[in-house]
Amino acid sequence: MPAFGSFALILALALSAYCFLAGSFALRQQAVGIPSDRLAETARRAGIATWIAVAAAAFALVWAALNNDFSVAYILHHTNRDLPTPYKFAALWSGQEGSLLFWALLLSSYGLVLRLRHKVDVKLTAYASTILAAVQIFFLLLLNFAATPFSMVRGAVPPDGNGLNPLLQYPEMVIHPPMLYLGYVGFAVPFAFALGALIMKYPGEKWIHITRRWTMVTWCFLTCGIFLGAHWAYSVLGWGGYWGWDPVENASVFPWLTGTAFLHSVMMQEKRGMLKTWNVWLIFCTFMLSILGTFLTRSGVVSSVHAFAQSSIGEWFIWFLGITLVVCCFFYIRNRDHLKSEHRLESLLSRESSFLFQNLVLLAACFALLWGTLFPVLSEWVQGHKITVGPPFFNRVNIPIAMFLLLLTGVGPLLAWRSTSWASLKRNFTIPVIAAVATAILLMVFGVRPWEDAAHFYSLMAISLCALVTATIVSEFVRGGRVISRHTGQNLLASMVTLTRRNTRRYGGYIVHFGIVVIVVGLAGAAFNQQKEQELGSGERMELGAYTVVCDSYSQDDTANYEMNYAVLNVFKNGNPLGQMFPARKFFKASQQPDTIVAIRSTPLEDLYIIYAGLNQDSNKPIIKVFINPLVSWIWAGVFVLIFGTVVAMIPPMAAAAVPQLQTVRAVSMPVPVRSDPVGAGD
Repeated sequence: MPAFGSFALILALALSAYCFLAGSFALRQQAVGIPSDRLAETARRAGIATWIAVAAAAFALVWAALNNDFSVAYILHHTNRDLPTPYKFAALWSGQEGSLLFWALLLSSYGLVLRLRHKVDVKLTAYASTILAAVQIFFLLLLNFAATPFSMVRGAVPPDGNGLNPLLQYPEMVIHPPMLYLGYVGFAVPFAFALGALIMKYPGEKWIHITRRWTMVTWCFLTCGIFLGAHWAYSVLGWGGYWGWDPVENASVFPWLTGTAFLHSVMMQEKRGMLKTWNVWLIFCTFMLSILGTFLTRSGVVSSVHAFAQSSIGEWFIWFLGITLVVCCFFYIRNRDHLKSEHRLESLLSRESSFLFQNLVLLAACFALLWGTLFPVLSEWVQGHKITVGPPFFNRVNIPIAMFLLLLTGVGPLLAWRSTSWASLKRNFTIPVIAAVATAILLMVFGVRPWEDAAHFYSLMAISLCALVTATIVSEFVRGGRVISRHTGQNLLASMVTLTRRNTRRYGGYIVHFGIVVIVVGLAGAAFNQQKEQELGSGERMELGAYTVVCDSYSQDDTANYEMNYAVLNVFKNGNPLGQMFPARKFFKASQQPDTIVAIRSTPLEDLYIIYAGLNQDSNKPIIKVFINPLVSWIWAGVFVLIFGTVVAMIPPMAAAAVPQLQTVRAVSMPVPVRSDPVGAGD
């Protein structure tokens, strides 16, 4: 099977090379008026066959893992006989070589979908297919010559493997990396369409519609991947939080921010023919930031619990990034006249200005993250030693940026295209401002003291701005729903559903914005976290806030895969029993590494988060750490709302014929257009 996998990778490289070369030649021939349809079709079919070859290689690696073939070095290092089957399957992306193979598989899968849908726009798809083949060649070169997953063990084959990293032996890790990779890899498709449209000077705006749809899909996958990673960190790493501004965590946000900026600014190109150059470069940067994130994960230049081991393949990514940048700059300089804007910004009080400000804020956040993440590396290159940049820097810089972005999210729906009158702005702003002020007053009444603590100040600001955004969103739904209700006789709720179906992109975007609001409320709860650490013997107790934790017992367990120390804790709140919790600490035998099993009791108001930190060898008592983390469940609930809104925004709108009166309703109900959103909401 290893020989079969190696052959499949060589075949995939040959097919991708043919797809690129034949596709390039066919496009060149067509550009000078020479028919080359048959050659172009063979290039397309070679791209499809690439997926078959890469899938065969991935199957070979998974087969080796499931059958404990420790003659393959990758299988030896990342699995063992007693590893549960789902984690043996997940070994495909748990290490350097396997994850690169998984990347190539996803890239070829995206290419397969693109090539099967080639009739959407044959010529533009041909350009995109050829560019994707070039990207695929890079990863297949890596797999064949720099990080081959089918290297064989030299000498005698060990009877068992080293096992999977304990941190990865968690159910979410079976789906978190694929989601993250689907986002990272997926941005290659919008990049291919954007570069192809620039090369061929594609007329009109159809290419931007295609690119936007692909970007929405990959943005959704990346969002899922980021928050699954946050939940994994919260549930597994055992430090009481979900985001630590880790370099690899930050790297996942780089393309998310620029992709979000693109989905906002694309509206200006669709509606007003503006920001064409800006949008092309946003897509280019999003793809290159995805590659940069992959470089940071795999090169060893940053230290992270998420990163792979030190390796030499970082140089490959540097060269690939350099070549990509040169190609983008070359075709931009050559064809930049094709990207001239058709209109100019006419007023600061307009939807165009809100898009522009949102883009600038998102890019400022991206730059701050990028600078803070790379600063230790740059300082080492310049001064010979690393200067660490930690969470205080990122919080100090990015929290104010996030507050301003949240404010724009609330203001944007009140602005019209081209220009908005002050009278209209004042009229529509009244209720949202009242909601924000009332929320701030209530928070202070219930004990928030923004003048005493900076964390309390930011929390107050965040939740108040969330109230403003929520009031804006609700008012938009209610206003449009009432007009439809008057014309159709439907109740208000049914009218709002009809309104959403008639313009899924706009109102799905509002749902996404509400999901962001819920997430921000959850994040704001971190200002009120509490924690305490104490040894707890049998019958001993610890008190934190309203909670009392009493140690009932503690013991050990032993399985074929790991040893485990655990405690049985009785938990009370305000004297009332809540049940038992079971924090534990495992020690995996194959990898000789520990792992923390966190006990979490979650409610809408707060999480009780308990860690078994270890056993004191002197007293033979377990060390227990207890955290009270308010509003964390709001983060995970907000993610579901966000995903739902993204799905709604991608659904084609209901045909006008379905509600005859609606044509009139739209003209009346939308006097004040609404702003864009992370998934491109708008008219």
